[in-house]
Amino acid sequence: MMNLKGNPELSQDNLMRPLLNYGIACMSMGFLVEETAPVVWRGLMVMSAIEKLLRQVDWGHLDYLVVDMPPGTGDVQLSVSQNIPISGAVIVSTPQDIALMDAHKGAEMFRKVHVPVLGLVQNMSVFQCPQCKHKTHIFGADGARRLARTLDLDVLGDVPLHLNIRETSDTGQPIVFSQPESDEVSDVLKYVFSYLFTGYILFDI
Repeated sequence: MMNLKGNPELSQDNLMRPLLNYGIACMSMGFLVEETAPVVWRGLMVMSAIEKLLRQVDWGHLDYLVVDMPPGTGDVQLSVSQNIPISGAVIVSTPQDIALMDAHKGAEMFRKVHVPVLGLVQNMSVFQCPQCKHKTHIFGADGARRLARTLDLDVLGDVPLHLNIRETSDTGQPIVFSQPESDEVSDVLKYVFSYLFTGYILFDI
């Protein structure tokens, strides 16, 4: 989605230099293995990979370090939460019940390891037909909002299921960059800025 490929270069201190695009430094295991190779690691191998991505990268000065983790409560989440100081976690989920079950477990796991849960983001919240503008809640309506009330958390925003967002993400041209004046960007950013100005920090590691 960031339109980045290739192996990172090494600094004079033998640290990997993150790949850079849109002013954002990125590091991923995808840069270190073959493009089609599966990463099927657990346990000590996962912890070693996390250590490499965090401690063996020349991050320079960062305002925020955002860690995008897979869903669930497995080795990755536990290793990150137990080995580095985390200011907060944001739970992202679609509104459907089966996804919200995992989101609920994830929130409870972070609380158990004393990581503050800052709120929920509802992804694929609604589909609006580009022709007639009719809105359809394909994955259900407001599931994340109901879960947020159960967990006593805020909903940080809704990301709609929209063709432009999908297409620009697949081509590595995020919609906030390629179509900054679009309605889709306005819908998403109005939530982001409303919480930035009330003091929310997504991750500050």
